[in-house]
Amino acid sequence: MKRAEPSHDLRHDIRDRTVGDRTVVVTGASAGVGRAIAARFARAGARIGLIARDAEALESVRQEVERLGGSAVAAPADVADAAGVFAAADRIRAAFGPIDVWINDAMATVFSPVWQISPDEFRRVTEVTYLGAVHGTLAALRDMRPRDRGTVIQIGSALAYRGIPLQAAYCGAKHAIRGFTDSLRSELIHARSRIKISMVQLPAVNTPQFDWARTHMTREPRPVPPVIEPEAIAEVVFRTAQRPRREVWIGWSTLEVILGNLLLPAFLDRYVARNAFSSQETAEPVQPDRKDNLFEPIHGLHRTRGRFSREASRTAPAIAGPTVRVAPIAAGALALAAVAFVAGGLARPRPHGR
Repeated sequence: MKRAEPSHDLRHDIRDRTVGDRTVVVTGASAGVGRAIAARFARAGARIGLIARDAEALESVRQEVERLGGSAVAAPADVADAAGVFAAADRIRAAFGPIDVWINDAMATVFSPVWQISPDEFRRVTEVTYLGAVHGTLAALRDMRPRDRGTVIQIGSALAYRGIPLQAAYCGAKHAIRGFTDSLRSELIHARSRIKISMVQLPAVNTPQFDWARTHMTREPRPVPPVIEPEAIAEVVFRTAQRPRREVWIGWSTLEVILGNLLLPAFLDRYVARNAFSSQETAEPVQPDRKDNLFEPIHGLHRTRGRFSREASRTAPAIAGPTVRVAPIAAGALALAAVAFVAGGLARPRPHGR
């Protein structure tokens, strides 16, 4: 007789208790990875502060959090506005007390060759994706440093190590977050602080960003395969909050990109030049009246998953970055990683359509 699978609540009961009495703040909480993270902490019974621009969408997430067993306060703010982020943090602290975990997830992007991106578009992506993480971190430190306790988690990307065509603004911002985080981590170590800071590097994720990101392409954008569902990312972030690591890489594709770029950066320049254009486009033409959320939120598209669930995986390995970096010491291991990257990339079809 087949043994019954334990319920989700029973499987996670013991470890969930460690975060059930914590206050967790999530930026970019209205959709995608941020929304999935809020839901995961809600199932653990956490108190969750929700930050994003769209007040109506945040209210929907707040209700979802409470249905799942958590408690939440919606604090609408544009993360590009430092004063707004600080005010949101004050509102959350007033409702729930000191902040234990702060997760910077808010992002914006433009799909376009560099020469078609305006200075204002570059500035906006940088202000949201990079400075938004800086503002969130400063708000977290303002609360955590007097207590010398807390965890900050930056939601990064494999593109924090390897820039690809059509996403220069986003790649630049993710690189900046990594540099900022490394500097801050060293300062915290110097100060002998007990505050922990982690960066979680993501693969391509099935979120609504591909429906509402600004694009100057002729066809609709899509994530580069292989694609992971947001809930798989949320589970890793949840575990990272319980046991902070310096850096966590999610998915084999992230491992391949980072190690491949370490070994053969010039080769990857040419590889992505050949492959990363078509792999970021569907067959669907961009409509002339297509709206985007770069400067203003789009109401009604706030959901956790995007439209690529038919190809997206619900699981992904999570690897501690410092552990993996031991591999480059052995030339043979690096060579194998590079061969796997090249072979896997060449074997993957160039998808069009959903």
